[in-house]
Amino acid sequence: MALEMKQTLKMSQQLVMTPQLQQAIKLLQLNHLELAEHISQEMVNNPTLEEQQDNSPRDDDLAQVDMRVTPEREADPEASDPRGADPIDWARYLEDDYRPGQRQGVGPTIADDLPPPETNLTRHTSLADHLIWQLHLTTTDQDLAMAAAMIIGEVDDDGYLQAELAEIAASNGVTLELMEAALSLVQSFDPLGVGARDLRECLLIQARTLFADDKVMEAVIDRHLPELERKNYAAIAKDLSVSIPRVIEAVKVITEMEPKPGRPFAGEAPQYITPDVYIQKVGEEYVILLNEDGLPKLRVSPYYRSILSGVVKGDKEYIQEKLRSATWLIKSIHQRQRTVYKVVESIIRHQREFFDKGIAYLKPMILRDIADDIGMHESTISRVTTNKYVHTPQGIYELKYFFNSGISRVHGEDVASETVKQKIKKLIAGENPRRPHSDQEIVELLGERENIDIARRTVAKYREMMGILPSSKRKRVF
Repeated sequence: MALEMKQTLKMSQQLVMTPQLQQAIKLLQLNHLELAEHISQEMVNNPTLEEQQDNSPRDDDLAQVDMRVTPEREADPEASDPRGADPIDWARYLEDDYRPGQRQGVGPTIADDLPPPETNLTRHTSLADHLIWQLHLTTTDQDLAMAAAMIIGEVDDDGYLQAELAEIAASNGVTLELMEAALSLVQSFDPLGVGARDLRECLLIQARTLFADDKVMEAVIDRHLPELERKNYAAIAKDLSVSIPRVIEAVKVITEMEPKPGRPFAGEAPQYITPDVYIQKVGEEYVILLNEDGLPKLRVSPYYRSILSGVVKGDKEYIQEKLRSATWLIKSIHQRQRTVYKVVESIIRHQREFFDKGIAYLKPMILRDIADDIGMHESTISRVTTNKYVHTPQGIYELKYFFNSGISRVHGEDVASETVKQKIKKLIAGENPRRPHSDQEIVELLGERENIDIARRTVAKYREMMGILPSSKRKRVF
């Protein structure tokens, strides 16, 4: 069979991802802080963008972000065809349509959620700084101090040594004996337990320092941590040949010890959440306010309008490209704000009982429910709701929080998985600590009290997701 080359002609449809369409999709994914940073960067890169200082309200279909939602549906940016856009005559546009007040308007500050200025005035003392400070006050032996500094460099934020002494000694060309002496020195520092290689050694350091004469406590830590975790006090008492009350007395003290000595020096700064949307109840209706704090009012610079007709061809093409980019940014921000508004508005319609009464009334909901309601693609809804937070009368929640799978009831409508988690948490909070509910008992209680049909493994999964221990580890003897 002979091979030959042929030319064929066929028609096909495909979506072309132009830079403008990519920008519109990208803006949907940004939260409030990221959007403000993106706009600031665009203003640096694009000289035709500038901030409008005049706060007087003006109407402009292109440049001003209008937060009023009209009955007409916006086109989904992911389903739009970029090839359908008409070319723009920038010289004529700036000559005929320019108005001095045109801008991408942003309203007044809704709320000031920033931390107070004094939180930024001092540097937090780290665990390593604290240990080095003690090292300088403890020894004048240069070799020992150098070895101790090596060990401190291998101590993690929880206060545990994360490297083997032999490895540290070999990599730094010092003897193992010197490293052991240095470790002993570091383990004598504050906080007690720092420099330990595991939990057992950490608790032993604290016990030997604070309760040197209590041999029962030391033996419990040294030999019976697994039984202690399972609360098998009878086995511990039998092995140590002491009474169970004596073991319980030692356990009470052990449970007060610090398993993570470095915790007070944790250097992680608190993460402040800036809501992207505020929902406020006015009368019987909910009002949606987009957080525009820190977003500059954008407009096309009037300077470039005045020079466009008088520049040479190369410069004119550059200015036109920047003007096109500026206008697309303003349009994309306009569309992003309206899309976020419409998504939140739809969430309120679907979850009205949650906003009125709380978490117990959260309904099962998926992305398709919102997508079908506002005529957009599910991927668009996913981008809008990712990494964005909403301030509601019930608290601050991520927009993703409102999307839950459904758990069947024996009778009645399905209930949201998040609601089931809260009911499990409530049952565990109200249990007898001496006889905590097992996962199977929780299944039975949910069926009897709430008509919720749920499997035991689902209860176990939800319990683990909430960081709740199993019943054997929640049991309290004293």
